[in-house]
Amino acid sequence: MLRDFLEMGGYAAYVWSSYAVVLVVLVGMLIASLTAMRARDRELKTLEERVGGRRQRRNQGRVEEMANDA
Repeated sequence: MLRDFLEMGGYAAYVWSSYAVVLVVLVGMLIASLTAMRARDRELKTLEERVGGRRQRRNQGRVEEMANDA
């Protein structure tokens, strides 16, 4: 019975190779997506560090202005 299922009525070569191709494509897409996500995370971190430094300086200047006004 299991053998009949695995032979797929004589079309096993086509069926199982199709499953293999789909599996390879899906794994490739997963790897590409994870790689791109990590690259975007690194890019975001770099941008946040640049902008964060500016924001800290800007906020520090405002705090000093408030202290001088008080």
